[in-house]
Amino acid sequence: IELLAAIERVLSAELPIATPAVTAMVTRNASATSIVYVVDDELAIRTALREALEAEGLSVFDFATAEAFLLAYAPTGEECLLVDAYLPGLSGIELIRKLRVLGHCLPTIMITGSSDVTMAVDVMKAGAMDFIEKPVGMAELVSSVRRALDSSRDSTRVASWRDAAIAHLAGLTKRQRQIMDLVLAGHPSKNIAADLNLSQRTVENHRAAIMLRTGTKSLPALARLVIAANAA
Repeated sequence: IELLAAIERVLSAELPIATPAVTAMVTRNASATSIVYVVDDELAIRTALREALEAEGLSVFDFATAEAFLLAYAPTGEECLLVDAYLPGLSGIELIRKLRVLGHCLPTIMITGSSDVTMAVDVMKAGAMDFIEKPVGMAELVSSVRRALDSSRDSTRVASWRDAAIAHLAGLTKRQRQIMDLVLAGHPSKNIAADLNLSQRTVENHRAAIMLRTGTKSLPALARLVIAANAA
């Protein structure tokens, strides 16, 4: 809601002509230590995200496409990437994979559609650190970006988050892990029950137990926990 309001303010105002991001990166303030790269094909969203993050004292560079970002990117240290999952040309997930191939371990946060759990699983497999659902809340955005920057600065933070996530998942039985994987892959309880030769009520009971034992209250939160447990 906060982000949507910010976008409306941007759209209602006369936007200045943007300086190309490549030029901005070359001439950026040397004193800026924390950098966030934003990749989204919608100018209003890029502007709103940039303004929100700059208000937190962060240096932000935005790009309309993954290709433009790759052309300009050079590792600097304490930095992270905020990228939309659905981009023209190279998609957000393809961008993450491309960065890995190039040897860049850039902490990445993916912006996905609301309740798009299947996409969250794909994000996890691609190697993203976190994902945020639309509409993006500013508090959640800043918190996720801060965690990503912390991990960029201190790799022990990632290990700590991973260990905590693994501990939350450790209490699950083999059957519950099996059902959790199927749920996160987007399969409904009815189909899971048929595939595993269980009653639908049994599957629903397992799902409730999974949420209770992991301390999560939604499927996106569960997916986020699994992402953390599988962090590199």
